[in-house]
Amino acid sequence: MTATQDRVSSLREQLVAWRRHLHMNPEVGFHEHKTAAYIEAELRKMPGLTISRPTATSVLAVLKGGQPGRTVLLRADIDALPITEENTFEFASRNAGVMHACGHDGHTAILLGTAKLLSEHPQDVPGEVRMIFQHAEEIGPGGAEELVMDTPLMDGVDVVTGLHLNSQLPAGMVAVKPGAFMAAPDMLELTIRGRGGHGAHPEEAVDPIAVGAQVVTNLQHVVSRHVGAQDALVVSITRFASGTTHNVIPDTAQLMGTVRTFDPALREKAPKLIERVIRGVCDAHGATYELKYEFGYRPVINTDWVAAQLKDIALETVGTEHVQDAKPTMGGEDFSAYLEKAPGAYFNVGSGSDECDSRWPHHHPRFTIDETSLETGVRMLHAAALKLTGPPPQG
Repeated sequence: MTATQDRVSSLREQLVAWRRHLHMNPEVGFHEHKTAAYIEAELRKMPGLTISRPTATSVLAVLKGGQPGRTVLLRADIDALPITEENTFEFASRNAGVMHACGHDGHTAILLGTAKLLSEHPQDVPGEVRMIFQHAEEIGPGGAEELVMDTPLMDGVDVVTGLHLNSQLPAGMVAVKPGAFMAAPDMLELTIRGRGGHGAHPEEAVDPIAVGAQVVTNLQHVVSRHVGAQDALVVSITRFASGTTHNVIPDTAQLMGTVRTFDPALREKAPKLIERVIRGVCDAHGATYELKYEFGYRPVINTDWVAAQLKDIALETVGTEHVQDAKPTMGGEDFSAYLEKAPGAYFNVGSGSDECDSRWPHHHPRFTIDETSLETGVRMLHAAALKLTGPPPQG
């Protein structure tokens, strides 16, 4: 075991304590006031860090190393989700209807642990390490966009990285890849307007439920018949609400959904294809519609050389048997905002295990993590901070 491994192992209980405190006290995006205060208080116990609050609910810690080098930004998101937790842990959420169901409590604990290790040996760090505890990843337009657009956080940053715990990977695994990593998560809201009437006499009405059902079915043809098989596109209608009782055809139906893409050209094309289908179905059945289409986060496209360096770091840090090439996911992430300003890469650390019952999907009320993944995360971010602040790769 190396000296760094020893130091990370010595943090085990503290990492778990941080994570469990955060898990018990979750707050949703733009409301992380107690979370940010707790993070700031913990960081102020660490020597040599400059602490600031770029926004009301985010925290920045800066460590200036003992040698010349690059400036690296490490990022952890801190917000929770509006989900009622179904776990019965002693550290389960104490805030009704709010839960850390995506691992952000773990991300925060990992970055706190990384800050502690770096602060204890600043002479080992070339350049400067900025550690941003970011608010509101789960809520558009996203905390990253606010930090990038409205604060000087990215001024002078040479490279950026961060991680996401992944319950579908075995605990201890690290997965990274160059290029397209996470999709752009766009949103649509659709109101179909028909003409209400008696359920016994549908011929006298324009049934928005029947029209909406046809819209849902036909939207699947956008993917299967209007987009090349090699182009990744997801169109999912996730909400369909209409009517009040069994014998009344309502006037309207409300639908919501998400559209996921990697390619910028396809992303621009998708709303036109979708509206063409909606318009055609509604015209055919005598209904009208109102469509609101909103572009969300940009896709996360990892910089090739940063991803390659992170893979090398992982091979050195956790060993070949614990490193794999990541598969692109249609999930979205506002980490993409940082990548608009500096080269960087996002990667996954596995947190799933049968022993800990931690293979539940993200955003599920039973979601949890194998807490051994916290040590893997610290080892990776600590090694990345040391490596990426050093000289840039040649060639």
